[in-house]
Amino acid sequence: MATTTPDIQRSRRAKSAARPGDRIFSGLSRGSGITLLVIMAAIAGFLTYRAVLAISKDSTNFFTTFEWNPAGNPPVFGIAVLAFGTVVSSIIAMAIAVPVAIGIALFISHYAPRKLAKPLAYVVDLLAAVPSIIYGLWGAIFLVPYLDGLNLWLDEYMGWTYIFDKANEGPARSLFTVGILLAIMILPIITNVTREVFLQAPKMHEEAALALGATRWEVIRMSVLPFGRSGIISASMLGLGRALGETMAVAVVLSPSFLISGHLLDPGGGTFAQNIAAKFNEANEYGRDALIASGLVLFAITLLVNGAARWIIGRRKEYSGAAA
Repeated sequence: MATTTPDIQRSRRAKSAARPGDRIFSGLSRGSGITLLVIMAAIAGFLTYRAVLAISKDSTNFFTTFEWNPAGNPPVFGIAVLAFGTVVSSIIAMAIAVPVAIGIALFISHYAPRKLAKPLAYVVDLLAAVPSIIYGLWGAIFLVPYLDGLNLWLDEYMGWTYIFDKANEGPARSLFTVGILLAIMILPIITNVTREVFLQAPKMHEEAALALGATRWEVIRMSVLPFGRSGIISASMLGLGRALGETMAVAVVLSPSFLISGHLLDPGGGTFAQNIAAKFNEANEYGRDALIASGLVLFAITLLVNGAARWIIGRRKEYSGAAA
């Protein structure tokens, strides 16, 4: 009786599994995955334990309180302002960075001449390696003063939208400024990943569309962008992860206050990471537990965001590449 294809495949897998190198590689891979899960579980367990110690002594609602004074008698602290500032600044950063990053990636991969594409890609790669504190110093010394004019323009012509109504005078140390700075910081990450995905688009599809008379934009719209959707989502989540957890740059630029305001141009607000960096050294043991509790919330938000991205990619075959 003839040997079937499944039998042949099982035979090949059995032979492959019998090789010492394959067994070692399989064991190392499995061990690495298990180690990663153990580390994540250890981090979650530590954060949860210290957070429970702090929240159990909090005299107010941890999720809705607008004050941070764990050293008070009784202790009072909450994450309402921090959650608002973190989410709003990240949304602003993503709204600015993602379209620009996609445009830069398309220009480098499909429009720019080779002599220009390589140096431009190299410059973008270098931007991803700039330390956060350098971005923060640049933002405080250069970006904040030069955004005063933009803030006045937005207040004059877009103030009717309420969010761009500048109610208080002062420098542009606001969540809007932080969002712009974060957009600049995450732009290289999103651009690099998206560019590499676009370069992997099937050349036969592009050539076939060109042969049928499609323009370059139509080729990109019909072949490149559908192929790269999963990569765009993944790159955006990587950028969002950095925006959510950015510490030093935000701490240098933002003028925090525990007030929630819909006026994005006014100083105020705060983020989880910035608050931890600003208050950790001066906090007592209980205050550090309170900061760890806020870090647990940031940890949970990051996991939820990445889980949602994986769900979006996995629920549609065209995103996951199964239909490619």
